[in-house]
Amino acid sequence: MDITSWNADELRTSFCLAMSNMYRKEVPLYGDLLRIVQEVDASVSNRNGQSPDDLPPRYHLERHGAIRLGSDHELRVIRRLFSILGMRPVGYYDLRIVNFPLHATAFRPTAAESLDKNPFRVFVSVLRKDLVSPRLRGIVEDALCKRELFTPRLLELLDRAEDGEIMTSQDGKELITESLKIFRWHSESVVHIEDYLHLKKEHMMIADIVCFPSAHINHLTPRTLDIDLVQSEMVKQGLPAKERIEGPPSRQCPILLRQTSFKALEEQVNFHGGVAGTHTARFGEVEQRGAAVTAKGRALYDACLHSALADTSRDPDDALKVAFSKYPDTWPELHDLGLVYYRYSATELGLKSARPNGRTGRPKKTLKDLLREELVKYEPITYEDFLPLSAAGIFKSNLGDGNVQAVNEEDVGGLGQLEEGLGCKVADHYELYDALQKESIQNCERDLNVEIVIGW
Repeated sequence: MDITSWNADELRTSFCLAMSNMYRKEVPLYGDLLRIVQEVDASVSNRNGQSPDDLPPRYHLERHGAIRLGSDHELRVIRRLFSILGMRPVGYYDLRIVNFPLHATAFRPTAAESLDKNPFRVFVSVLRKDLVSPRLRGIVEDALCKRELFTPRLLELLDRAEDGEIMTSQDGKELITESLKIFRWHSESVVHIEDYLHLKKEHMMIADIVCFPSAHINHLTPRTLDIDLVQSEMVKQGLPAKERIEGPPSRQCPILLRQTSFKALEEQVNFHGGVAGTHTARFGEVEQRGAAVTAKGRALYDACLHSALADTSRDPDDALKVAFSKYPDTWPELHDLGLVYYRYSATELGLKSARPNGRTGRPKKTLKDLLREELVKYEPITYEDFLPLSAAGIFKSNLGDGNVQAVNEEDVGGLGQLEEGLGCKVADHYELYDALQKESIQNCERDLNVEIVIGW
C-alpha cells in the first residue's frame, strides 16, 4: 500500500473491523447481538428465496458508532482522522431539541462507490459549554485539560498523511492501532466522585463526556433486514432490550431509520482518589435503514411524528401507526409524489435498444416515458443519516432520563459554532442525496445515449 494518500475505502474497512473486534471484547453482549442479527438476516433472506451471500457487500460490514467530545480541539483532530478514512461531516443536529447540551454531526462517506464498499458512520456530538451551569464550568474545563485523546504517534501520522508523504501498509496498521485508543473504554475516571455526581445531576451526558480519559464509543450498530424480528429475538434470548423501537412504524416501504437496543451496562469505575463507583454509558444498538426522503418527504414525516407524539389517548406504537397512515406506502406513490430519492439505472431492454454511441445528436426522452417503456428502472437510495428524536429515545431509555419531549427552539449560531470547531463546512444531506440521484440519471443518459428530461 505504498501510495501517497492510502486507499481510504480499504483503510476505513480495516478500521471498522478493528473497532468491532475491540468492542466485542469490551462488551460481550455486542457479540450476542451480532449473532442475532446474522440469524435474523439469514432467516429473512431464506424466506425471500435468497441467501445472506446475495446481499450487497456493504450489509456484511455496515456499522455506525457514536462518540461524545468535549472541545473544539478534540473535534478538529477527529475530523482530520476521519478525513483520511474517507469520511466527511454530514448534517447538523441541534440536540437542544431533546434537552441535551450538545450538538452533533455525522462523519460518513458520501460518494456512491464508497458507500457501496463500506458506509461506516460515526455520530459525533460535542459538549456546548455555554449550556453548562456557570458553577460547573470550572470542573468541566479542569477535567478536559487533564486528558489528551490523541497519542503523539497518531498526530505524527496525521501530519505526514496530510503533507502528502508516502505512507506504507505498516503506517496504516499503526494509524488504526493508535486511533483505537481514542475509542477504548477506561474504568478510571479523571475526577473525584463528588465532581462526577455534580456533573451527572446537571446532565448524564456531561458526566459521560467530561469524567473519562477517552471518548469511549458508546455503541456500535449493525444493520438488519428486520428490526421487529431482532427485537423479539433479543427479548426471547434474554438480552435486556428496550421496550419499543424508535423511528417510523413498520411499513411495506421502509423509510429513514428504525432503531432499538439492549440497555446500557453498569460499568465499574475507579474515581480519582481511589473511590469505587459505577457509570452507565455503553449499550448495544441495532438499526434498519430505509429510503432517503426528500425535503417534502421529511416535512410529511415530521408532521406525522408530531401528530403521534401529541396523541396521548393511544399507546405510542398505535399512535404512530395511526399518524403514519397518511404517509404513502407504495414505491410508485412515493416516487410520483416526490417523497423519496431514487437511483435510476438502465434495464436490460434499455441497454439492448440503446442508440450506438457513435451516432451524433442525442434524442430527448422524458424520465416518465423511459420508465413507462421499461428502458429505465429505479430503486430507493438508502438513508445514510440519523434522526435526533430517535437517537434521543435510545439514549434516554438507556440512561434512565425520562421521556423524550421535542422542544421547538430556534437555533442561535449553533451550526456556525460547530463548523468553526471542525474547521470546515458541514455537508447538507439533501444536496448529497440529490447529487446521487442526478448522477444515476446521467449514467442512464450515457448508457442509453439519450438526453433525459426530468419533467413529468
